[in-house]
Amino acid sequence: MEYLHYIPIATTLISILFVITLLHRAKGRGYPAHLVWWAFGVFFYGLGTAIESTITLHGNTLFLNRLWYWAGAILGAYPLATGSVYLLHKRKVANILTGVSLVVVIAGTVGVLLTPLNAELLNPVKPDGNIIAWTWIRFPVTPVINTYAAIFLIGGAIQSSFKFFETPELRRRAYGTGLIALGAILPGIGGTMAKVGVEGSMEAQGIVEALYIGEFLGITLIWWGYELCTSAPRPIEGYAGIVEPDLGGTDEGGTDQDSTIQGSALE
Repeated sequence: MEYLHYIPIATTLISILFVITLLHRAKGRGYPAHLVWWAFGVFFYGLGTAIESTITLHGNTLFLNRLWYWAGAILGAYPLATGSVYLLHKRKVANILTGVSLVVVIAGTVGVLLTPLNAELLNPVKPDGNIIAWTWIRFPVTPVINTYAAIFLIGGAIQSSFKFFETPELRRRAYGTGLIALGAILPGIGGTMAKVGVEGSMEAQGIVEALYIGEFLGITLIWWGYELCTSAPRPIEGYAGIVEPDLGGTDEGGTDQDSTIQGSALE
């Protein structure tokens, strides 16, 4: 399965193009918080796969493995979820949620940067979370961060997909948000297999190739869903409870055709 180790190269290239797309859209809208956070999210997504690409081409090191865990496990989904928080909630609520969750993310970041590494477990051709000596980073810190991300990124997208599907004029958005939800789920499945492998033990060697496949399919589906949402006809106010977003810095949230990576609507 060595050929699968080259998949992150393609994933990195897709992520770079996606970041450029998001920043271009954000620039034209005054850099609203949700688009900026999503751009950060795709950047760290791509950083993780770029490290995987480097390991494939040049071999693994303790430094690269540490950086890989930080970019992927700690920051892989959190910025995307934070973008969704700012989209779905009033600014004050989003600031509180982000402030509280950042405490956990910062703790995880410090832990990853300071933890001793089990050098004897280093795989020379692929990264592995088992080299992290402080197991509290892998559990419970990492699952807490990723559960938070799943609630707002995946949960919001699924809710939006069902809501948009109720209105025929918004079916394109329903399909788009459905793809985004599926794309967000796949790296999580791959990441779980990379952590626990087929034996279900965190001490066993994980299947990192499953993560590579999940990451590639995930970012592809998320971008596809994003394009479906942003190219859909602009919704008429009142459909599916949609309100116009606040892009000017007040504390109202919302969505529109151009800011719908998630496509959620506020009641």
